[in-house]
Amino acid sequence: MGRPPRHTSDDLLDAAVRLVAAHGARAVTMSALAREAGAPSGSVYHRFADRPALLAALWLRTVRRFHTGYLAALAGEPPVESAIAAVETGVRWCARNPGEALVLNAGRTAFDHTSWSAMDTAAAARTDAELRSALRAACRRLRQHTGRDTEELLLVLIDLPLAAIRRHIEAGKPVRENTVGVVVRAARLLLNAKGNDHERAE
Repeated sequence: MGRPPRHTSDDLLDAAVRLVAAHGARAVTMSALAREAGAPSGSVYHRFADRPALLAALWLRTVRRFHTGYLAALAGEPPVESAIAAVETGVRWCARNPGEALVLNAGRTAFDHTSWSAMDTAAAARTDAELRSALRAACRRLRQHTGRDTEELLLVLIDLPLAAIRRHIEAGKPVRENTVGVVVRAARLLLNAKGNDHERAE
């Protein structure tokens, strides 16, 4: 039996995450990755044909890892509790994975996405479509149970948790447990309030 590879794709992508966390997306080059991982350049090029392939793999792995828990929670029942669970899951994932949270926060454009291969571009489009489809389905169910419109629901599902974690991860500070609690309570308050605010005020 041959020996297992010394530097797997995940090992190299983990090193790429560390580079992003320390120096930003521009620091992720093939030579910098080899140094960070302690791998020969040949190992890096064996796993990733070039820098665009590396950056695409880093982005796609990060998005898929985040989506795994978030989308599973969002699809559950009952709708309101599932939405709150999805928000909590997303914040906790970012708290446990601050480097990867920085990758998501940087956005795809930070990873030279216009130079990706057609295959990687299509894969990214599929992850985007998967998220949009899940959010549409969740909003459709939530509108019936909360009286909130789609814009309000997306604020709860996306903007609220993102805003809560961004200042922590960009400052290199851990997301605290009380931050998770604040986000969950705010989401619950907004989703459990029936009707829209100006109608209730009248």
